[in-house]
Amino acid sequence: MQSAHGQSFDGIICIGGEDWWYHNRGHFDFQIMRRLAQRWPVLFVNSLGVRLPSLKDNKLFVSRIGRKLKSLARGLVHVENGFWVMSPLSVPGETGQRLSNWALAPQIRLAASRAGIRRPLLWVHCPAGAALTDNLGAAHVVMQRTDRFEAFPEADPTVVSRQIAHLKQRADLVVYAAEPLMREEAGSVARQILITHGVDVERFARAGNGHMGEPSELAGTPRPRVGFIGGIDAHTFDPQLFIDVAARLADVQFFMVGGSSLDQGWCPLPNVHFFGRKPYEEVAAYMAAAQCLIMPWNDSAWIKACNPIKLKEYLAVGRPVVTTDFDALEGWRDLVTVAKGPDAFAAAVRRVLAQPHDPAPARMRVACETWDEKARLLAEALVSLSEPRQVPVAGETRRAA
Repeated sequence: MQSAHGQSFDGIICIGGEDWWYHNRGHFDFQIMRRLAQRWPVLFVNSLGVRLPSLKDNKLFVSRIGRKLKSLARGLVHVENGFWVMSPLSVPGETGQRLSNWALAPQIRLAASRAGIRRPLLWVHCPAGAALTDNLGAAHVVMQRTDRFEAFPEADPTVVSRQIAHLKQRADLVVYAAEPLMREEAGSVARQILITHGVDVERFARAGNGHMGEPSELAGTPRPRVGFIGGIDAHTFDPQLFIDVAARLADVQFFMVGGSSLDQGWCPLPNVHFFGRKPYEEVAAYMAAAQCLIMPWNDSAWIKACNPIKLKEYLAVGRPVVTTDFDALEGWRDLVTVAKGPDAFAAAVRRVLAQPHDPAPARMRVACETWDEKARLLAEALVSLSEPRQVPVAGETRRAA
């Protein structure tokens, strides 16, 4: 694809925070990059990782190494018009950052050239991509700050904090999804923009209206059903709260869809069912199979700085939502039930299950929160990076969505 006349970049290299071949494709960078690829060629570089897998959990270690090798074996893939995916050979941590100076950048430059990108805009989500800001000849650098990676428990906070500081200093634009984090870092970056997570409204609403059918795995699970869809991880999810709630509601069936990094057998309750990871295309149907959807978050630094994608997906599906409190609920609290502690949470679930639910108000609210609209706003912001400016931009902030 040709860049617009006078534009300083002709394509985007995105150092992603996830692996295209493994993770749920509802993530911010996946959704945005596929849409930006309709305007510029995009090379999506699968996550470089923020830590080496640990040998403490042999099963998890083997799983992570195995999926990384499978991803590497795919090489560079032209997924769809304008959108390319590559899995480079890289090593996480400080060693990986040093290797980036001579081994990683050439791999990416070669792949970008094959995708038709000569003057890239470098978009970095994974902090391990920090070293690449000086090695790819990027016309502009954009930092995706939709997660507080330094709060990721398996990462080295010293290394990741240093990488993030470098990115903030080098970036021409920093993209936030959570306003509290953006406010916290105002003045420490050249330019900010707030783009909250989007949702494929039509897909999730259709599922909620019964047009996708019920997943066969749930056929034998009686109602009422309460669902949680997402990563079951210690830095976001509150396992003890969940166990306490499910134990108080023994007549309710709970099901969980998503990968788990918790210890095996962490929840032995007979009314809790685990279905593992599902492709993005199937997620909406699982949400729709519940009579209530929950978000039992903990109070971690990660949650305080995040904007969970599933909030808008839950609302678009049209099921009642019970959640712990978190900052990104601002503007949405009237559409969900907020509860603190297992007694209040269980009582809230019981209450919403007993009441009729009207999905219309929530769907009306999310109707303008589409990924297409988020990508349009971001495209405008990226184009503006090439425009001459008459005033200093330090600390400039935009609240686009």
